[in-house]
Amino acid sequence: MKRFFSKYRLLVIALILAALVVVIDRLTEQAVSLYLQDTGGFVKVTPFFNLVWTGNDGISFGMLQGLAYGKWLLSAFAFIITGFFFIWLLRTQSLWVSVALGLIIGGALGNTFERLAYGHVIDILDFHAYGYHWPAFNITDSAIVSGIALLMFYEFFKAPEHQKIRGTNNG
Repeated sequence: MKRFFSKYRLLVIALILAALVVVIDRLTEQAVSLYLQDTGGFVKVTPFFNLVWTGNDGISFGMLQGLAYGKWLLSAFAFIITGFFFIWLLRTQSLWVSVALGLIIGGALGNTFERLAYGHVIDILDFHAYGYHWPAFNITDSAIVSGIALLMFYEFFKAPEHQKIRGTNNG
């Protein structure tokens, strides 16, 4: 067992993280659903943050909403992209990259599950300032953005260090 974990440690970490993202997103959305049940789908939490209950049948920032067969096209596209990220995950030797890919894969699969199950992605977090609202989002969206930020950080700061030490990019 120890040999298995040492060989597949990064894969296991990423897959556990991906599963946690999906589970936390679902639990959070269920809790918010119960909380908002008698409020009309909106609760002001702070002067700059609301809990909302809204669906987005498009992609980021509401783009491609109302697309014919969008549920199926966007889900197929997400599965293809997730497959490429999974292949990357199998090849990486970097903990940074494994964590980033785990977040991205979990976020993509969580959103795809919702799109297939409900026809849209459920968004619950609404930040705003001075009358301007950032598009509502959810935990899986946050995981995707965090994963991309980690990949960028790794590529800009960590990968050059590893290249100097080992002579290659292990991402």
